[in-house]
Amino acid sequence: MREPGPSPSAFPDVAAGWRRWLAAGLDLLFPPLCPLCRARLGEGRRDPLCGPCWVRLPRLGPPYCARCGKPFYTFDPDGRGDTGQPAPLSVGLCEPCQRQPPPFTYARAATLYHGTVREALHAFKFGRKPGLARPLGDLLAEAGHAMLSRDGVDCLVPVPLHAAREAERGFNQSLLLARRLSWRWGVPVADRALKRARVTRPQSELSAQERRSNVRGAFVLRRPHAVARAHVLLIDDIFTTGATVSECCRALLSAGGARTVGVLTVARVP
Repeated sequence: MREPGPSPSAFPDVAAGWRRWLAAGLDLLFPPLCPLCRARLGEGRRDPLCGPCWVRLPRLGPPYCARCGKPFYTFDPDGRGDTGQPAPLSVGLCEPCQRQPPPFTYARAATLYHGTVREALHAFKFGRKPGLARPLGDLLAEAGHAMLSRDGVDCLVPVPLHAAREAERGFNQSLLLARRLSWRWGVPVADRALKRARVTRPQSELSAQERRSNVRGAFVLRRPHAVARAHVLLIDDIFTTGATVSECCRALLSAGGARTVGVLTVARVP
């Protein structure tokens, strides 16, 4: 098992102490507020989230499709439909993965895209709050630890933004998540392995078929040597239909590229 990389300071205890004192001083001068509920941060905080909002981020566990990670749910015998609880089923493949296997070997998500998670991701991406990469990246680290054997992962590759879109937003949310995960796991980030070759329409505006067409051929493998024969873990914020991550995986698996590609996202659409 890889251990986290060396501390950025030669005196980690001293540096950590100074950071705690500095944080305490800033809290006194500028009382921090949670970006989701606007409550003051206190016990159990995961900066910049407060403790209660951190706890309200639900964790997604098995059973789920062994390939795409889609959860299996129970059915309410009283006729009310889906209970929203994991079904007591053995792990297998969902029907779409049996019919047409995706290009990735596996995909996993830390949680489902609704409620507090949706608010956090919207604030992260569109509310220009890059600090949320810390707790969301920690959520990725915890989920990946529970769902994956990270010993075999050679590098992390974030889903790239086009340069124009990244300049407009100010950051690539997938890259910030990958860097936080790298810090937690000690696995390097190959952030320039993939390139988005053209601007695409926002996927949220499109149907499933339109999403696939929108991103077809949009990604190219810029640095094959960075992922050659490697087990790559692709990092993104949301798994919706899988169109974007599938195109990224095809590029990573192209000639001279990765040996295996898995996907890890903060959330997936139910």
